[in-house]
Amino acid sequence: MFTIGGANQSDSLTIYRLDPGESQASFAQDVLAGLTSAPKTLLPKYFYDELGSRLFEAICCLPEYYVTRDENEIVAGNIGEIVDELAIPDKASVQLIELGSGSAEKTRLIIEAFLQRDTDLHYLPIDISSSSLERSSEDLLHAYPGLRISGYAADYYSALRALRGAGAHDRRGDTRTVVLFFGSSIGNLDPVESRELLGEIRAVLRPGDVLLLGADLKKSAAILIPAYDDALGVTAAFNLNLLVRINRELGGNFDLGKFEHRAVYNEEHGRMEMHLFSREAQTVRLRGVNAEVNFERGESIHTENSYKFSLEDLRGLADDTGFHLKKTWFDGNRHFSFNVFSAA
Repeated sequence: MFTIGGANQSDSLTIYRLDPGESQASFAQDVLAGLTSAPKTLLPKYFYDELGSRLFEAICCLPEYYVTRDENEIVAGNIGEIVDELAIPDKASVQLIELGSGSAEKTRLIIEAFLQRDTDLHYLPIDISSSSLERSSEDLLHAYPGLRISGYAADYYSALRALRGAGAHDRRGDTRTVVLFFGSSIGNLDPVESRELLGEIRAVLRPGDVLLLGADLKKSAAILIPAYDDALGVTAAFNLNLLVRINRELGGNFDLGKFEHRAVYNEEHGRMEMHLFSREAQTVRLRGVNAEVNFERGESIHTENSYKFSLEDLRGLADDTGFHLKKTWFDGNRHFSFNVFSAA
């Protein structure tokens, strides 16, 4: 549950947090369930503790990781056309909801475009990392003193349901809602999960509201694999940090030297996969949940999928979830897409 009364609040900034006890319990339950399943898995949403969030910011700067660079190219080069496509009247009120806001760098382009049109803007970022959310919100308020921010330190589903419960759908008649989902995060969900999430997004929207969705496109494994297994080893550190977090928060005794990061392209499913492979047979103890986990040599913990899309895939995703794919932009290499999903 959200501890509304205990939220950090000022005139311009309010941050709502999931109850820390509930969050910790969910982490413990998910880790135990994932490590005792066959095959072993860990949920990628748990990458983003404070260190994990910083490591991902570093990944976005790597030469191999084209996603951020290509999306920046699209948004910066087409910002006027993107905002025009939303068909929001001048001086209208806009709720700008962002999923996985992170450092909110690309968001600034959208915010500035709205503010230049004298839009009454309320920014509602959602991020599972409380520290990242606080840092980016404070940076935005420093840059745009008149901005109003209501942040949700939570997973996407909890925050969207809280917004729906708070009346985001039943807002004033002349207020429009725009949802931002930058990066390739939609690809972290399988086809069923992606439709479930877009259904939750659609539930807070009215006809004519929009989702701005970044989606990575299908391409050669020669381009994909280095993006998830860079030469500096930053992505490996990001992946292994999941084990560090389990050690810290659940009393685990993972030896990082006994696990190896690997990125694999699964052509059958059209997705990149990240794994942590056990270098030897071993037993790991998790004192916080009173459990032991046995690993065979070469056994994998599957930590992330990143599905890649065709335009046909994106149209199907929109049609299945109450949206219409209205417009798509591409970077110069056609590696990445940025899409307007209009609520039908």
